[in-house]
Amino acid sequence: MLTTKMREYRESIGITQTELAVRCHCRRETIGKLEAGRYNPSLRLAMDIARELGVTVYDLFFFSDDEPADFSSSLGVEYDSQQKK
Repeated sequence: MLTTKMREYRESIGITQTELAVRCHCRRETIGKLEAGRYNPSLRLAMDIARELGVTVYDLFFFSDDEPADFSSSLGVEYDSQQKK
């Protein structure tokens, strides 16, 4: 499951959901759903939000099971989830 620290970062710089939404050209409801974990952002939106909050996409979004997504079956390649970067 995709998890985010958006609310923490947003509150740390003192902006509202509405202000963040305006800066990222999306609706306040989208920001609320993202913070509640009920919506997965597009890559573009994730990058815009991260830029506005002054963090990286990797700082902002992560999988709560701490395991990388395994797309190997759809890509036709093997994937070693134990591989370290």
